[in-house]
Amino acid sequence: MTTHTTATPATATATVDLTTGIAAADAARTRLDFAKAAPKVFRAIVGFDAAAREGLDPALVELIQIRASHLNHCAYCLHMHTNDARKAGENEDRLHMVAVWREARHFFTPKEQAALALTEAVTLVADGGVPDAVYAEAAAHFDDRELAHVLSLILTINTWNRVALATGKVAGTDERTR
Repeated sequence: MTTHTTATPATATATVDLTTGIAAADAARTRLDFAKAAPKVFRAIVGFDAAAREGLDPALVELIQIRASHLNHCAYCLHMHTNDARKAGENEDRLHMVAVWREARHFFTPKEQAALALTEAVTLVADGGVPDAVYAEAAAHFDDRELAHVLSLILTINTWNRVALATGKVAGTDERTR
């Protein structure tokens, strides 16, 4: 996609796709509202997400969702989950370190590190699968039920990231607050 940025009379800027001639903001408005277009599917994902979270530490849930959203470049979900983490009392330093957790391990428990490594492996599964060592480390920190829930949570955030990216969701427009 070739783009061109122009200044508007109100001094705002608009990025225009030179291939289609559609402004980025207009392109997002032309995308479907997934929840309205497929309400049964949307509710099923919401249910899957809620079931995945059961029994997991809320701070761990947000760390997993934040890391997957980083990897998937999903600004909408990243904004939502960093805000959720703050509301749940998460430390700003830890939020800033999630993207570089391997270089800042002292901010995270060994259990959180195992979950973050598994999140990366599952999210980037096409890059070589889930290494045995990563899986074994996660299995050493979580019992079978917890591990199944962590895996399910990773699957749901990856699904949400793809829904948000495919439908042009804009960071800062979380419908849950409306």
